[in-house]
Amino acid sequence: MLIRNYFSLLNVDYVKLDASWNFNNVISPYYRLYYIDGGEGTISNAETTIHLKAGYLYLIPSFTLCNLTCNNFLSQYFIQFFEESPDGLSLFTHSRTVMELEVTATDIANFHRILAINPGRGINRSDNPKVYEKDIFYKEYQQLNNLQSISIRYETQGILFQLIARFLAPPAFKYNQIDVTPSVVMDAISYIQLNINQSLTVSQLANRANLNVDYFSRIFHQSLGKSPIKYILEKRIERAQYLITTTNKQMSDIALDTGFDNLQYFSRIFKRITGLTPGEYRNQSWKMGFL
Repeated sequence: MLIRNYFSLLNVDYVKLDASWNFNNVISPYYRLYYIDGGEGTISNAETTIHLKAGYLYLIPSFTLCNLTCNNFLSQYFIQFFEESPDGLSLFTHSRTVMELEVTATDIANFHRILAINPGRGINRSDNPKVYEKDIFYKEYQQLNNLQSISIRYETQGILFQLIARFLAPPAFKYNQIDVTPSVVMDAISYIQLNINQSLTVSQLANRANLNVDYFSRIFHQSLGKSPIKYILEKRIERAQYLITTTNKQMSDIALDTGFDNLQYFSRIFKRITGLTPGEYRNQSWKMGFL
């Protein structure tokens, strides 16, 4: 099976934290990967609290709500990165939760190596997300990737693959069987991603695939476990989360940018999927100082 998911480096660094590392309701559009080598802290949400401890790896998938806390001292290697895939399917769609694994010697060597070949990729502004979670900074770090030599780019990608692979096996990974997606569904997914701000209908997608609506909907659901409409709405809201977190755009503009021509409908769907209204979601971002 071809590898469909790739990872784009944002930051990598080794830091020593104290009680100032105390942030609630963190929701980031990228992944966080920690290797703790000293001290202790917690990652928590409404359902659970995970105690960070030396000798363990922790993966926080994108758009996973959590609180980050250190009461005294915590030293960690961290990597922050975006996930990219041509079909828009995340490896961790069904595993949006913090995952923990005991570190291995290979993991430690990989953290040291990715840090060595990517110097100057620390956040350098603050350990507070309110300072560095801005779209302008994301673009700045992405540009650094474009300046890498091809050998460093491939080695960085290989290290990220190795580290992510550690979390793709049971019990950490909930769904380790990734089925081959039919080409007509892949085409529909790509079309949705590229036209997320446009009107999208199931009949339109079925026509592109030269299939009737019922048959197209059935194979789409068999492949992704959800209807085309539900998938479209989830992708619209995922894009809206990113825009709310990283920009100062008005909600009406974000609704239009994500394919909703009715602000009330946008707000209703947003709350159904995230549990919060767009305004409440933005307020959380303001509390964190994202904007």
